[in-house]
Amino acid sequence: MNGADRPIGRAMARPDARRLTQGRGLFASDIALPRMVHAAFLRSPYAHAEIRAIDLAPAREMPGVVGVFDAAALEGRCAPWVGVLTHLKGLKSAPQYPLARGRVRFQGEPVAMVVAASRAEAEDAAERILVEYEPLAPVVDPLAALAPGAAAIHPELGDNLAFARTIEAGGGAAAIDAAAERVALEFDFARHTGVTLEPRALVADWNEGEQRLTVHLGTQVPHMFQTVLATLLGLAERQIRVIGPDVGGSFGIKIHVYPDEMAAVAASRILRRPVRFVADRLESFTGDIHARGHRVSARIGVAEDGRIEGFAVDDLTGVGPYSAYPRTSAVEANQVINLVGGPYDFAHYAARARVVFQTKAMMSQYRAVGHPIATAVTEALVDEAARRRGIDPVEMRRRNLIADDAYPCASPAGMKFEALSHHACLDELVRLMDYDALRAEQAGLRARGVWRGIGIASFIEITNPGAAFYGVGGARIAAQDGATARLDAAGDVVLHAGATEQGQGTTTILAQVTAAAMGVDPARVLVKLGDTDATPYGGGTWASRGAGVGGEAAFRAASALRENVLALAASILQAAPEALDIRDGAIVDAAGGAERMSLAELARIAHFRPDTLPQGVEPALVASRHYVPREYPFAFTNGVQAAVVEVDAETGFVRLLKHFVVEDCGTIINPLLVDEQIRGGVVQGLGAALFEECRYDSEGQMLNATMADYLVPMAAEMPDIVIGHVCTPTRESHIGAKGVGEAGTAAAAAAVLNAVNDALAPRGARITALPITPARVLEALGIG
Repeated sequence: MNGADRPIGRAMARPDARRLTQGRGLFASDIALPRMVHAAFLRSPYAHAEIRAIDLAPAREMPGVVGVFDAAALEGRCAPWVGVLTHLKGLKSAPQYPLARGRVRFQGEPVAMVVAASRAEAEDAAERILVEYEPLAPVVDPLAALAPGAAAIHPELGDNLAFARTIEAGGGAAAIDAAAERVALEFDFARHTGVTLEPRALVADWNEGEQRLTVHLGTQVPHMFQTVLATLLGLAERQIRVIGPDVGGSFGIKIHVYPDEMAAVAASRILRRPVRFVADRLESFTGDIHARGHRVSARIGVAEDGRIEGFAVDDLTGVGPYSAYPRTSAVEANQVINLVGGPYDFAHYAARARVVFQTKAMMSQYRAVGHPIATAVTEALVDEAARRRGIDPVEMRRRNLIADDAYPCASPAGMKFEALSHHACLDELVRLMDYDALRAEQAGLRARGVWRGIGIASFIEITNPGAAFYGVGGARIAAQDGATARLDAAGDVVLHAGATEQGQGTTTILAQVTAAAMGVDPARVLVKLGDTDATPYGGGTWASRGAGVGGEAAFRAASALRENVLALAASILQAAPEALDIRDGAIVDAAGGAERMSLAELARIAHFRPDTLPQGVEPALVASRHYVPREYPFAFTNGVQAAVVEVDAETGFVRLLKHFVVEDCGTIINPLLVDEQIRGGVVQGLGAALFEECRYDSEGQMLNATMADYLVPMAAEMPDIVIGHVCTPTRESHIGAKGVGEAGTAAAAAAVLNAVNDALAPRGARITALPITPARVLEALGIG
């Protein structure tokens, strides 16, 4: 296949789109098994309290109830878990249990569970449980949590500091403070959460006869959960099957261990029947992990000519009462200080991260972990430094971005870069948005009192993570991915892979790379994912690894199958394997392209008449391969975004006019899906910039835990998103693909923040808090 016919690089719609749009998806909440019952939870109304007594008896008398549990009832049924990794030195956390033991530490923490014939009956019974609480002082503010004399949320840990890390490179803070121009800013990033279309859901089915547990689970990581369940339930992994059906979005929400899910699984084993749990929206808002709640003090030092000399950053984040398991809640802060300044050439760096326990919902990994904070801090500092030196923002970046011919290199924070393209991306952005024309238009509008702003944000993104992410810390989270390709009896290809699908198009991507390796049309490839009994062991989908790691494993498996097929064809056709090729689903002469036999005919012989094959020839029409990046811990991608906004100085409202992205994800396997991923990521980033915030009061009560109160971006608020590309393939793989799933989110908020501040600059106003609400705009303008 050549040109437009090649599967890699072809814009293909997702083959499962028809099924899903017809309502034929099968999600965990659709699973109905014989004798299935439903779990509901009594959750703490307090953010912090001692549990003095629980009376379960009234619930047991309610209709339809088959089981009522508190922490004591689950004793010995599920081991506690502790979310620490050994490479994050000093990280600590307390054991977490499926149901609260002795004390509750966040509003919504599950205290008791009722299992009944229906969800309604379970909820009615849960309301009858009597709990006597003794309220304790909530610990909401992370800075107050560190104050001398602050009560420890976990007394056995001594204090509320979960983790701290510092980085010092070059001359450190002293060199930055000695620069000709110094800019210092204070940032406040609000918590927000994933708001997936499908809430967390599972059906757990313990088969007493087989001594085996099957869990239908909305997840990104089936094999990880197989390991987690085996570890916490005291079972062998062979006794556990995890099936990931259709998943209605995840964004990182569905890669963590949640107490209510573990309680439901334990209940299935106790009751010896299937148990379903589906979180309602209130449970999702108060119980799903949150992210992005950071307070950052940061400085930049700049020379007279505008050259950046260094950055200093101090990041403080509260992560709730526990470190999430098994990935930990320290990773986001760790990422922030690893990534600040990432696109730029500078020598001096000083960074500190502090992770603090508090009585709010847990924080942990969510789409583009740490990237939006690091990018917003970096780019706001760069813009302010440019403003003070009288340098155009684009010119400021041209003077300071790492040169495209400077790779490989490393950042002062120790990040290793194989090959990036900051200047090529910036040049393409300037062309794509017609930057000079927009600046001229802006000047004319300002003269008429229209406050338009243009914001630029360069970024780097961690993708294709290897073992350096979790494996070195002891977490059993696979860095590699596996794939098995086989030729079926009709001559079509079936691929089983460890990567997973949550709506981003993984199945389409894997079909394309498999087809490219085999020499067939993608329509002849069936991709099967998400079943630990059927797919090779793999890490699933997270950190933008589906195409770069999962896709490479599929390509290698299909390439090995292709070699097997050609060897078999050579024995049948009495030709040398190297003289043959597979094109358009047929065995052909490599030199002239003349067809010798179809794959269907070869499969017929191999499957049904192997007795006709030459002696000693075995029809090996299946091949498995695994892939893990080795030379670099991550395949960094890069890009640049721009936002154009208007700010209404009377109401404080920000209107998004247009958004631009130029991104380099290496080899583009499917342009349509890449652009979909970028646009979706941008929309989530714009939500963080202007709308999304998990608001708590001083008592640790979440104030906006409904879709009526928690604002998410809607179609009417979204601007046109224009996308361009630069292509720098990674040399670590055959296909050269890097990740793209988090690129849009990484810099969207930073671009909007810079655009709003560009609009406000003539008024002498500046904003450094996200989301940028009308109230914050008016406050910055000194109005109201």
